[in-house]
Amino acid sequence: MRVFFTYILLLVCFTSFAQENNTKKHSPHKASVYSAILPGAGQVYNKKYWKVPIVYAALGSAAYFTYDNGQKYKQYRDAFLLRQEGGTDDYDGFYSDSQLITIMEHYERNKELSIIMTAAIYILNIVDASVDAHLFDFDVSEDLSLNTSPKLMQTQSGYQPTLSLQMNF
Repeated sequence: MRVFFTYILLLVCFTSFAQENNTKKHSPHKASVYSAILPGAGQVYNKKYWKVPIVYAALGSAAYFTYDNGQKYKQYRDAFLLRQEGGTDDYDGFYSDSQLITIMEHYERNKELSIIMTAAIYILNIVDASVDAHLFDFDVSEDLSLNTSPKLMQTQSGYQPTLSLQMNF
């Protein structure tokens, strides 16, 4: 019986020394998924709160230009189609048919570019969150220096003067 308690006591002692390292790693995957689901959420996860208004301002601006160019495209397209059916439109006497087509194509192109810009900003938001998460634990100390010193290095032909570079970071 005494031996049994000794083994239990040893087991308890050894397990108390075997502690786990519970340092949480900052997950780039989690930051990317958060930003993909809700733009700016990855920046909040990375504790870069100042980036959230920038993300929403950029996405809002791109979405506004997409909407505005789409509305103007529809306006000129409807005027052109009304004119083709023999009706009169708001631009009768101001623009010819070819000018209406040119204006229509201009706003259609701008709408498509705005859609591409919206998608690019959305993807950039995800990439930014991922990169920030990768660099979250990166330590930048005050001692960022480069020390140089002359040294003599032994070679087959004798001692050669060299310059030693030592970086501290």
